[in-house]
Amino acid sequence: MPINGTRSASKKHQELVDDIVARLARRHSTAVVLFHHAVAERMGLGPTDHKCLDLLRERGAMAGSDLGAITGLTSGAITGVVARLERAGYLRREPDPHDGRKQILHLALAQAHIQDVIDPLRKDVAVLLGNFDTHQLTAIARFLAGITDLVYHHASLLRAKTLSAAIGIAEEGSRQP
Repeated sequence: MPINGTRSASKKHQELVDDIVARLARRHSTAVVLFHHAVAERMGLGPTDHKCLDLLRERGAMAGSDLGAITGLTSGAITGVVARLERAGYLRREPDPHDGRKQILHLALAQAHIQDVIDPLRKDVAVLLGNFDTHQLTAIARFLAGITDLVYHHASLLRAKTLSAAIGIAEEGSRQP
């Protein structure tokens, strides 16, 4: 391949990367947020309640303090989320056998209609994925797993910086006469 062809291919590659990073990923993220707001609304929940429920579905039973640590929500906010999800029948609390001060949050399967709300999209995604070969599906899976890990990592970094800044402001304020 001529050098100009290599530069041209490299330029097209970089343009595609830039388009994915600058436009497509942001557009996808916005669509996902709006979809999950609609799912939450359909389930009679707020978006935060729905995503906390999603975390319990993904990671299994956990203490409310663990859910708070993952989400960055305060203990008061987690108490509200848990109360709303329990009232709606989506979760149940059980005492922690190792620490009587804690309660373990479990999914309550009585409200399984979550699947009914999400399944139409899942079916459409499965049809879309049927258009890709195994090599492409492997690349898509690697990308989704990688981008998810990156988003969780950067969310943690942002939370840490926000907390650090808040502590710095509080310390500065306490030094003022």
